Amino acid sequence: MTDAVQTIEDMKKKIQDNWGWFLLLGIALVIGGLILIAAPLATSVAVTILIAAVLFVGGLVQIYNAFKTQGTAHFIWNLLTGVIAVIGGLVIYFNPLAGTFALTLVIAAIFAAQGISQILLAFKLKPHEGWLWVLIAGIVSLAAGIMIWLDLPSSAAWALGLIAGISVLVNGWSYIAIALAARASKG
Repeated sequence: MTDAVQTIEDMKKKIQDNWGWFLLLGIALVIGGLILIAAPLATSVAVTILIAAVLFVGGLVQIYNAFKTQGTAHFIWNLLTGVIAVIGGLVIYFNPLAGTFALTLVIAAIFAAQGISQILLAFKLKPHEGWLWVLIAGIVSLAAGIMIWLDLPSSAAWALGLIAGISVLVNGWSYIAIALAARASKG
C-alpha cells in the first residue's frame, strides 16, 4: 500500500472512531452559522474588526521585515506596504462601519468579477458535460455582486455577516455529513 493510500485509510479510521465528535462539531457550526446569519450587522462588524487586526499585525511584521532587508531593492516597497497596512488596519478598527462598507464594496466587485469569469469559462466549456453548472454558478455570483452593489450602502449592514454565516453553516453541514457517513460505514 502506498503512503498516500495508507494516510487516507488512517484518516478514515480516525473519523470513524471519532464520528461523534465530528457530529458535535458540525452541529456547533450549524448553530453558530445560524447565529451569524441572524445577526448580520454584528457579524459584519466583527469580521471587519478581525480584518483590521490582521492588517495591523501583518503590517507591523512587514515593517519589521523591511528593516531586516534594508539595503535591498525591496526595502522601500516592503516598508511602504507595511505602513499602509498598519494605517489601514487602524482606520478600519477606529471606524469599523466605514471599513464594513469598504469590504462590502470589495466583496460585490469580487462576486461580479468571478461571475463574469465563470460565465465566460462556461461558454468555453460548452461542449463538455457540466458546463451548465459553471454557467449557473457564474450567473448566481454575478447576480449576488450586482444585488450587493445596488443595495449599497445598506448592504454593508448584512452582506459580510450573511456570507460569513452561510460559510460557517455549510461547513457545519459538511462535518455532519462526514460524521454520519463515518458512523454508517463503521457498521
